[in-house]
Amino acid sequence: MIKKLLIGSSCIALLAACSPLETLSGEEPVMISSRHSSKSPELSPTKEKWEGFFNKEVAVVEEEPEEETPAEPTDEEPSEPVTGEPSDAPPEEEAIPVVANPTAINVMVNKFWALPDGYRPPDLIRPNVPFSFGNENSDRSKLRMEAAEALEMMFAGAASEGIELYARSGFRSFETQESIFKNEIATYGYEQAVLYVARPGTSEHQTGLTMDITAKSVGLELVESFENTAEGKWLAANAHHYGFILRYPKGKTNITGYAFEPWHYRYVGVDIATDIFNRGITLEEYMGDVREF
Repeated sequence: MIKKLLIGSSCIALLAACSPLETLSGEEPVMISSRHSSKSPELSPTKEKWEGFFNKEVAVVEEEPEEETPAEPTDEEPSEPVTGEPSDAPPEEEAIPVVANPTAINVMVNKFWALPDGYRPPDLIRPNVPFSFGNENSDRSKLRMEAAEALEMMFAGAASEGIELYARSGFRSFETQESIFKNEIATYGYEQAVLYVARPGTSEHQTGLTMDITAKSVGLELVESFENTAEGKWLAANAHHYGFILRYPKGKTNITGYAFEPWHYRYVGVDIATDIFNRGITLEEYMGDVREF
């Protein structure tokens, strides 16, 4: 009932604004110039006509909201990733073959050859040399026995010529390498990380035959500028006499898969190290297993 009254009132207001009351009552309007102008017309409609007007029901049609038509599926890929994963997330990589001789002094571990799961050399010891982290007796201070003894002789030989070297990072377990690798990806992205850090299971540090070496001249850090220091130059020229090679030399990234690292020295024995040094080649080239990147 309330709706009818509201609608009726609205209609009257609209009609009143647009038409004279005479039109609503059905009477013919009286013209001012008519000869009947002296006659008083009935200006308001009768009660019955108004009641009839109010009693008319007006149908109100409520519009129903239009249903949204679902978009047709397409075969196009979304322009942006929808999984929330970083764009430089590590790609899925195929399994890497495992070396058959993990304890061999000349074992080659790289991006194409991995160590057995959980491999840990049985003869790790701490060489008696200065370390950048002092007297800490942890995994990173250890090498396999033969390599540790050779490192002691090399450091002694350098000291006899006024060169002071410091060992910084030796053996790394699979778990430690995994942590370092993930942190490198988070910090620098995957493409940059794989140039400097090995995937877990493929690190030479896990063989127990590698030591990163530094000096006070570079703040005991591992930086490329070490190459131009007296200590870096001495190592590059003399390490092979003690069985060590500069494992990732400059200009060989397409073969080793790693950027130049003037601090990374790998023990392979005096004979092999001397041959590699004299020929100016990498371990991959010496072993005849070169797969250029």
